[in-house]
Amino acid sequence: MDDQNQQSNEQTESKEQEEQIKPAKKYLRISPFAFIMLMVLTILLTSGVTIFALTFGEKKVVEVSVPVERQEFTKFYDAFDELKEKYYVEINDEKVISGAINGMFDALEDPYSDFMDEVEAEQFNTDLSSSFQGIGAEIQERNGNIVVVSPIKNSPAEKAGILPEDVILTVDGESIQGMSASEAVLLIRGEKGTPVTLTIQRGSSDELHEITIIRDDIPIETVYGEMGDDKIAHIQITSFSEKTFDELVAILDQYEKDGMKSIILDVRQNPGGYLTSAIDIANLFVDEGKPIVQVQEREGEAQVMLAEGGKKYKQPTIVLIDNGSASASEILAGALGESAGAKIVGLKSFGKGTVQTVTSLRDGSNLKYTTGKWLTPNGNWINEKGIKPDVEVKYPDYATLTYIDPETELKSGNVSAAVKSAERMLDALGYDVGKIDDEFDNDTKDAVVDFQADHELKQTGSIAGETTYALMDALREKIDQDDPHVEKAKQLLTGEKE
Repeated sequence: MDDQNQQSNEQTESKEQEEQIKPAKKYLRISPFAFIMLMVLTILLTSGVTIFALTFGEKKVVEVSVPVERQEFTKFYDAFDELKEKYYVEINDEKVISGAINGMFDALEDPYSDFMDEVEAEQFNTDLSSSFQGIGAEIQERNGNIVVVSPIKNSPAEKAGILPEDVILTVDGESIQGMSASEAVLLIRGEKGTPVTLTIQRGSSDELHEITIIRDDIPIETVYGEMGDDKIAHIQITSFSEKTFDELVAILDQYEKDGMKSIILDVRQNPGGYLTSAIDIANLFVDEGKPIVQVQEREGEAQVMLAEGGKKYKQPTIVLIDNGSASASEILAGALGESAGAKIVGLKSFGKGTVQTVTSLRDGSNLKYTTGKWLTPNGNWINEKGIKPDVEVKYPDYATLTYIDPETELKSGNVSAAVKSAERMLDALGYDVGKIDDEFDNDTKDAVVDFQADHELKQTGSIAGETTYALMDALREKIDQDDPHVEKAKQLLTGEKE
C-alpha cells in the first residue's frame, strides 16, 4: 500500500516538474522547420544592419579587412586604422604608406636596397648610356651617412676635388644624414650651370669643408685610352654602361693594329654599373670554360658564369684598382686576377659583393633590393672587405689635398687650413713656399707670384678665382702625369727595376 502511494506521489511530482520546465507550451506552438527559418532570417537581418552601420556610420569600427592568408599584416592595418581615425589632423594616406614601405627597407639594414617613389624612380631610371646633369659622383648610404663611392672622370665633382669615401653632411645647408642615397641624389643633381654647395668630412678629421660645385653635363663616354712608343695601352673604364663593351673593343682593336704589346686596364674610381657589361668585358680576357663570377642567391647552389668563346686579348694585362673601385669593377678585377693570371696593382677596392634587381610598381615607384651575393671565381666573397691588390701602391699625399674655395681669397696675413693646403699644392708643383704651415707669409706670396707668372695670370700674390682654379688644375695634371700606379704597372710589364 505504501509502495503504491509512494509511486503515485512520484508520478505527481514528475508531472509538476515537467510543467515547470516547459511553460512555453501554454503560450507558443511552432514547428521545427519554421523555427529554423526564423533564425536564418534573424541572422541575415542582423548582418545587414551591421554592415550598413560599419560602411556608412560616422564612426567606422573597421577600416581595412585583413585577408585570412596574410594575418602578418594585422598589426600594420591596426596601426593605420588607429591613425586614420584618431590622429589630430587628417593623415596623407599615400605618404604614410610610402613611409611604411621605406621602413621595411630600412629594417633590412642594406645600403643597396631602397624604395623609390615616382620622382626618385624617374631619376634612378636615367639610362647609364645617356647623359645627365649634375656633379658626377656615385654615392651610397652607409651607417646613416651619405658617402662618396667615386667621382666620375672629368666630372665637376672630380675637378672640385671630391674623393672616394668623402662623407657628405649637407647639401645647400640642408642636412642629408639619415637620408637614402636616392633622396640625397634628388638634392645634389640639378640643371647645368647651377651651383650646389656640399659640406664634406674627409677621413677621421673633424674639420669640415664647404665645396661649391657648378653642375654640368656628365660625360657619357666610359672608356679612355692612350698608348705611347712603349706600346703599352693604358685604358681607363670609368663605369659599366650598355655601350662600354663596344667602346672598349673599338679601342683595343685599334691599338692591336698599332702593335699593342701589353695592357693596363684601369678601373680606379669606377663605381660599377651593369653586371652583364663587366662579364662581357671579362670574357675578352678569360679563356673559354674558365669561371668569371659566381652568383649565390637565397636558395640553391651558386651559379657559375663561365667564359665563352670568341675574340680573346692575350697580351700581358695588369688591372689597376683603388678604394673607389666598386661592384662591377671588382667583378672584372676578380675575374682577371683569378682566372686570367692578371696582376692587380693599387689600393684595396671598395668592397661591394652583392647583386641588386629593380622592380617597378604600378604607380611608377621602384623597389631596388638585393637578390644575391657574387663571389670571385675562387669563391671569395669580398663584401665590405674589398679586393686586396697583388702589389699595393699608395697615392702621394698631395693627391688627397683639401679643395680650396675659389670664392675665398687667400692673401698675406691669413692663417687657416686652406692656406696650408695651398702651400702643399705649390710645394708639390715645385714652388718654394718656405715652411709649410697655416700662415700666408712672404715666402707663400712669392711662390704664388711665380706660379701666376708661369701660368700667365695677373700677379697679385694672392689666391682666388682664376688662380685657385689654375692651381688645382695644375695639381690634377701632375697627378695624372706622375701616376705611381701606372708607373708601377709599366715596371711590372717591362721587367724594369725601380
